[in-house]
Amino acid sequence: MTESKPIIPDKKPKAAALWLGIVFVVAFLERLLVIILYRPVTYSDTPSYRRLAESVLHGFANYDGTRTPGYPIFLALVGSDQRVWLIQLLLGFVTTFLLFYIGWKLTDKLWFGGLIALAHTLNLGQLFFESNLLTESLTTFLLALTMAGVFVWFLSPKVRSLWMAFLLGLVSSVTLLVRPLFIYLPFFLLVFLWFEPRLSKNLGKLEIEGVVGPEKIPIHHGHLPLRFGIAFLIPVALLLGGWSTFIHDQFGDWSLTTMTGYHLVQHTGNFFEYVPDEYAALRDTYIKYRDAHIAQFGTQTNAIWDAIPEMSKVSGYGFYSLSRVLTRISIQLILNHPFLFIKSAISGWWMFWRTSVYWSADALRLPWLANGVTWAILIQRAMLFIINLTFILTSFLFTLIEFFSAVRHKPSQLLFHFTNPALYAFTWILLGNIWIASILQTLLDHGDNPRFLVPLQSLVVLWVAVFILQMVIHIQARSTSSSQP
Repeated sequence: MTESKPIIPDKKPKAAALWLGIVFVVAFLERLLVIILYRPVTYSDTPSYRRLAESVLHGFANYDGTRTPGYPIFLALVGSDQRVWLIQLLLGFVTTFLLFYIGWKLTDKLWFGGLIALAHTLNLGQLFFESNLLTESLTTFLLALTMAGVFVWFLSPKVRSLWMAFLLGLVSSVTLLVRPLFIYLPFFLLVFLWFEPRLSKNLGKLEIEGVVGPEKIPIHHGHLPLRFGIAFLIPVALLLGGWSTFIHDQFGDWSLTTMTGYHLVQHTGNFFEYVPDEYAALRDTYIKYRDAHIAQFGTQTNAIWDAIPEMSKVSGYGFYSLSRVLTRISIQLILNHPFLFIKSAISGWWMFWRTSVYWSADALRLPWLANGVTWAILIQRAMLFIINLTFILTSFLFTLIEFFSAVRHKPSQLLFHFTNPALYAFTWILLGNIWIASILQTLLDHGDNPRFLVPLQSLVVLWVAVFILQMVIHIQARSTSSSQP
């Protein structure tokens, strides 16, 4: 008679329940305090979104095309400022758990997922934005949902289906219609969805062709079947193509908005003296407003919005035609003075990483809290700025190491050690998504650049945390191997 071994209980469900409970309690109580102690906050952009929301409710009648329709539709569906505020708090709550799932499954460590979730939900920049009637909180949620969907696609080949591909295309398209900066997102994701099996195979992690562990991936010459790509692109074509066609039919521009020229002047306004005499009236009028704005605020950023009425008056151009003319002028200035444009773009790119918290002391129901909140924000901003700098440095290091490994035809994953190569592919999506956004935002506009980082900030934190964890694992592995006889 053999002695039976004692049954060791699985501690993972208890650990999962513990971490989920901690995150739930913190995220819930924090937002409950916001509801008790704070109010929804409107900004200068809010009235334009509300105006467009009214247009949406009337079948897009008189929709002026100044903004993409994602957030106006959201406002139209939700209703009052109070309801929008509460829904955005709820979306922030859900975003916390999406990041928990990604962090947990990416590292197979519950505590790591819990810390990533807490890092997001305790970030005052994220929390206060959930009370701002602006696009960022909705964009953050949609971006986290998109990344979680791609993560599930990579991690669980068995769940891949035409419907899932369609939903990934849909969510990524809605994200760009809320925040046009993410115009690249569906196409960037499609590249990785298409070639992820080939990347997995090249990493040498497949047990047999088409198999990762026990799960089969439908590989067709190193990529997924065409039907998945078509299913993904259908909502992209319908939403992006449909909206671009609407703008073209209504305003004559092939663009996402009618504001391209005004955004470009945020760059070229710095060297508007070089505008040819053909446009002397526009040039001189803008320079007058620019110099006055610099005298008051120390920068020409956003001077264009004050200058538009007089520029229209002296030139005879309407709002839309003036934008088209400024687009032509700005493109010509950029071509003729590329180094001035590059200087402006680098400045905007650096501003992107400098973190900002959008909040209002006047919105506090207990004014005496303002001083403590201000200090907490300063401390968090300093911490996040260090994290952002760490992201820049570590992403360069990671890319260089992987590049030289690929040149030697030995993809070694020197820093990142994942049992499933699909997780390795996801880290490249994470890295590429952040870098593309950081570069694209400064090429298209030079305004409130730190605001563009808000939807990506928690993904930056995730990347840095994963990198540090993988470095620790790598060092421990080397130490263990060197200590063995």
